[in-house]
Amino acid sequence: MALKRWMKGLLLAGSLMITAALAAVLFAWHQANAVLDAPLALDEPVEITVDSGQSARALLRQWQAQGWVGDELWLKLGLKLRPELAAIKTGTYDLGPELTVAEALARLVEGAEKQFQITLVEGGTAAQWLAQVQAHPRVEVTLEDVVALDLALGLEDQPSEGWLYPDTYAFVDGTTDLALLSRAYQRMVTAVEQVWDERQSELPISTPYEMLILASIIEKETGQPQERGLVSSVFVNRLNKGMRLQTDPTVIYGVGEDYQGRITRKHLNTWTPYNTYRIHGLPPTPIANPSLASLQAAVNPDESDYLYFVSKGNGTHQFSRTLREHNNAVNRYIRNQ
Repeated sequence: MALKRWMKGLLLAGSLMITAALAAVLFAWHQANAVLDAPLALDEPVEITVDSGQSARALLRQWQAQGWVGDELWLKLGLKLRPELAAIKTGTYDLGPELTVAEALARLVEGAEKQFQITLVEGGTAAQWLAQVQAHPRVEVTLEDVVALDLALGLEDQPSEGWLYPDTYAFVDGTTDLALLSRAYQRMVTAVEQVWDERQSELPISTPYEMLILASIIEKETGQPQERGLVSSVFVNRLNKGMRLQTDPTVIYGVGEDYQGRITRKHLNTWTPYNTYRIHGLPPTPIANPSLASLQAAVNPDESDYLYFVSKGNGTHQFSRTLREHNNAVNRYIRNQ
């Protein structure tokens, strides 16, 4: 009988120990998950950077020291219970108080880095865009100048001018200037190929590069979308007749830093490869990076018999068929006669 009572006592003690152990495991499991599923203790969104080689445990210790998360012991256990949250990726991230600890770690595991943006506006030059990109605090500078960009893009025989597509580009912290501008270059290559395939027949331009040059001039001549086709028609008509283009933006591009905001007779008389008052046909390269709309206008001009246009001073132009009409328009809108 005594043996039976001893065995029962032993079994009861064993059951109590197992129950206590299970209770402890369940408590630990609950605590670990509760800490992971708790919201980050943040008052406002913060930007954080995960350095190369930094572990999730080290990051959580850092967050615990900053008071963003709960007890480190439970967090360590939580990572063992949910090991998929430990494979965090290097990068810069935005975290907000709406995220739980687990959701924040999942964002880092996914590599959903914070996105920055830069807008390259149509009509800008390669030099202007390179300077703009390099001035962004989140861009890593690797290029010395535009010549280095030309070489890096494989454009040894021609400049990158005109070959960069205007748009807003999203990127992550530490993206290089070359990586950003390479994306713009690839976009323009694709656009040029597509638009060239959709061109009108019997144009006075014979290559996609000539289209790019003409498009860049159209881009600089008007900021009014509805006028691009008419501006293009003037240039196409003049090229067909063997007339010089006589467009001021090419002169300005050719004189470079000598232009100080006002075009002068000296500029018009100075010979450069870009002075379309002195040369026949197109200049040797684009003078800016054109928009898709200007590319399309270059090879699909409006049908007109206009040969001249002059600014009205309000962003639009007066188009003329004859030199006499043009001179009258110049007197009206430029000389106020």
